[in-house]
Amino acid sequence: MDNDQAGQDDTISCDTLFEGRVHCLQHRSGYRFSVDAILAAHFSPPLPGATVLDLGSGCGAIALICLYRWQQQIASVSCLELQPGLAGLASRNMAMNGYAGQMEVVQGDLRHILDFFPAETFSQVICNPPFYKKNSGRPSQDQESFIARHQAHCTLQEVVAAAAAVVRNRGKAVFVYPATGLNSLLVALHQHHLVPKRLQTIYSYPDAAAPARLVLVEAVKNGGEGMQIMAPFYIYERRMGAYSPGMQRLYAPDWMRGEEVLCG
Repeated sequence: MDNDQAGQDDTISCDTLFEGRVHCLQHRSGYRFSVDAILAAHFSPPLPGATVLDLGSGCGAIALICLYRWQQQIASVSCLELQPGLAGLASRNMAMNGYAGQMEVVQGDLRHILDFFPAETFSQVICNPPFYKKNSGRPSQDQESFIARHQAHCTLQEVVAAAAAVVRNRGKAVFVYPATGLNSLLVALHQHHLVPKRLQTIYSYPDAAAPARLVLVEAVKNGGEGMQIMAPFYIYERRMGAYSPGMQRLYAPDWMRGEEVLCG
C-alpha cells in the first residue's frame, strides 16, 4: 500500500500488477477485481487500431491490463461503469498510470448504453459481467460488491444486448462467466447475433473429478459457423499449490508477442 498514491485514504488500497508496472486503486471493503479480469483481458489480444470497451469495468482493471500489454496497437479504451465510486477509481487509475490520452471512463447504466456511445462504435468489447442471479451466489457484505457480483441492476441478457449494440459488424465480444452458466451465455449470444468462435474452459487445478470453474468465450458479431474449443486452462498447478506456468505468464511483466496467451 502506497498512502500517497491512495490519497491518504485508509478505505482504499493501491495494488500492483506486472511487478509494479501497473497500479490499481481499489476499495478495501468494496468490490475488488480477481483472476476473472486477468483471464478476460488476456483471452483475445486486440488487433492493431482497436477501439475497446471494458463493459461494466469496476475500477478499470481490464482496461489497464489491455493498455499495458498492447498500448501500441490500441487506438482507445473506454470504460462503462454503473457505480459512481468504482467509476471514480477507474478515472484515478487511468490518470495514475498515464493512460489519459487513450482511455476514458463513463459512469452510466449499460441498459441505456446508446445514451453514452453510438451504435457499432467498438471493434472489441470485453466483459466480466455479474455472475450471480439477484437472490443467489455468495452473499456480499457491502452494496458495492453485491451490485458488481449479482444481477441486481441488469440481467445477463441485458449485458449481452449492450455489447451487441455497440460492437461493430464482425467485431469481437469477449466474456468470462461461470462454467455452470455456459448454456445461458451461449443462448444470449446467439439471440443477439454474437456467434461464439472460441471457447476455453478454466479449471482451478488438474483433477479429473473437478468441474470447470469458468469459461472464456470470444464471439463475433454476425460471424459464421465454426467454433474452436481450446485446451483446458488451469489456474493452479495442483490443489493448494502455486500458480500454473500459464497463469504465471499472465502476471509476468513481459509477454512474448505472437505467443498464444492462454495456452494451458
